[in-house]
Amino acid sequence: MRLLWVTENYPPSPGGMANSCDRIVRGLQQAGVTVDVVHLTRRDLAPRGAGVRTVPLGDDPEHALRQFWTTLAPVADRYTHVVAFGGTYPLLSAPVYAAWAGLPLITLLRGNDFDTGMFSLRRQPVVLEALRASAAVCVVAASTAPLVAALAPSTPVTWVANGIDMTEWQVLPSERQKAAAWRAEHVAPGRRTLGMIGQLKNKKGVRLLLEAVVAGGHASRFHIVLAGELEPGLDEWLAGHPSLVYTGLPFQDRYQLLGVYAACDLVALPSFYDGLPNVALEAAALGIPILASDAGGLADLVDDDIGFRFPAGDPHACRAAVHRAALAEDDQLAALGAAAATRVRERFGVASETDGYLTVLAATR
Repeated sequence: MRLLWVTENYPPSPGGMANSCDRIVRGLQQAGVTVDVVHLTRRDLAPRGAGVRTVPLGDDPEHALRQFWTTLAPVADRYTHVVAFGGTYPLLSAPVYAAWAGLPLITLLRGNDFDTGMFSLRRQPVVLEALRASAAVCVVAASTAPLVAALAPSTPVTWVANGIDMTEWQVLPSERQKAAAWRAEHVAPGRRTLGMIGQLKNKKGVRLLLEAVVAGGHASRFHIVLAGELEPGLDEWLAGHPSLVYTGLPFQDRYQLLGVYAACDLVALPSFYDGLPNVALEAAALGIPILASDAGGLADLVDDDIGFRFPAGDPHACRAAVHRAALAEDDQLAALGAAAATRVRERFGVASETDGYLTVLAATR
């Protein structure tokens, strides 16, 4: 089995989607699948190693994508599948490459492609065409599968949850020491640290949660950690709510975030809509309770056994979840965190993720 893997999200590009792409590719390679990655990018990247080809889109992506076919056509018969992973240009080009090469197209649909793509005048036709041209579509949230099926009823849709390798995702003693020192310097006694981590865009519901903390009268119980890129206007909102104590940290590489996780008593993901964020798996794997909405794949991971869940977009339910988290005893949080780590280990490992994709690929050969 040999895959032509077309993506806009691959290291060294930053962000959770690039991390997910790298993880899935490595899992398949370790299972014996040959994967040739085609990284479509507007960034100036150095030449890559074997198995990765960078296609600079530049100011003329149409030319770049057509020119790539010129080099692909003579060797297209080497491949068994074309895979589209994340981003508008893979969803635009991979169906064409698959059709011209006479190969099945597998679309690995990520949250952003679908959730906002369906409501974009520019992107919706691209996404719909890719879904309907696919031999199979994979989604990371169980609730997304029927939505895709309603738009592409002839295309098989499979839920394959994101995974995490817990053997390589661990906090070092030195990182715990730094986290403890940071807390001693910045966090007042009696306050719990509540972290929101990653690209904190509008869909992530950051302001919804912060408003719930303030409106519920729990600002004095929490020290908020905002680690990542903030949605527009949030700085001004924070300035207008001085009762809320917070620390803002820049966007960081995932392994640099281990020290941030170690400083958090809870991690919050109050998304309005989402896939299955890596942050949720990363926090749970480290034994940190989750305060989250039931958006997308968060509903597949989080329940009251491992955290504090509420219906997405419901401000009253969000306030109630914050209230429960604020009043929880330390031993209750510890038990929730331990259960979270166990759940990730048992249900969200990389091996399960890889097996899911192998099953889909085998069914479409």
